[in-house]
Amino acid sequence: MKVLILAGGFGTRISEETETIPKPMIQIGDKPILWHIMKYYTHFGFNDFIILGGYKCYTIKEYFANYFLHQSDVTFSLSDNSMEILNNNVEPWKVTVLDTGLNTMTGGRIKRAEKYLNNKPFMLTYGDGLSDININNLLKFHKVHGKSLTITAVQPEGRFGALEVADNNRVEHFMEKPQGDGAWINGGFFVCEPKIFDFISDDSSVWEKAPMELLSKEGELFAFKHTGFWKPMDMLRDKLQLEQLWHKGEAPWKVW
Repeated sequence: MKVLILAGGFGTRISEETETIPKPMIQIGDKPILWHIMKYYTHFGFNDFIILGGYKCYTIKEYFANYFLHQSDVTFSLSDNSMEILNNNVEPWKVTVLDTGLNTMTGGRIKRAEKYLNNKPFMLTYGDGLSDININNLLKFHKVHGKSLTITAVQPEGRFGALEVADNNRVEHFMEKPQGDGAWINGGFFVCEPKIFDFISDDSSVWEKAPMELLSKEGELFAFKHTGFWKPMDMLRDKLQLEQLWHKGEAPWKVW
């Protein structure tokens, strides 16, 4: 089963990092967050990826074109212009990078991949979020319900600490960044049937709006609830938090 990764947005809310590279190429540790996402799917046996690029898509192409240079020690022989890979740190990946257009919306980007999917089910996720969701359980859930689309639903943490204040104004309890208001939101990590393409009109289609709303109205959208770790990298502080987890050896998504 192929895995589509949305990687074409401008990343304006983390512009400190995206002036020269697309958001999925922002590094966590010394690897792009895109690499972390792909490594996570590989743990569950999914190795065939379609990267849906747009903004500065060429940097993603260059990364995979020069993957050995990024990952391995090499010897260069300048006299005959040859190169020897000393330690072949290879991944079992097949990677297709599609330039889906600079201003194409998320639905339009997904639509551009239709012809590469051979009318078969596929995974879909965003190129800026990490989780410890069990992908195999997600797929089993999708197959059991037999609908066109399964979305992973998550409950994000609150942005601020919460105070429990008694009637006399004494703070009885403090919680550092508790769960939000209890609402479930779109956490990405989708499983899709080919039928979803019938709900995407053109490049202006926003995946999270009309397509998903129509699928919901037709009873074709089910939610897999995930209560574990989930973290989108929306802003610089999110990137720094993910880096801290990685460097401390506490990254929940590092299962390899």
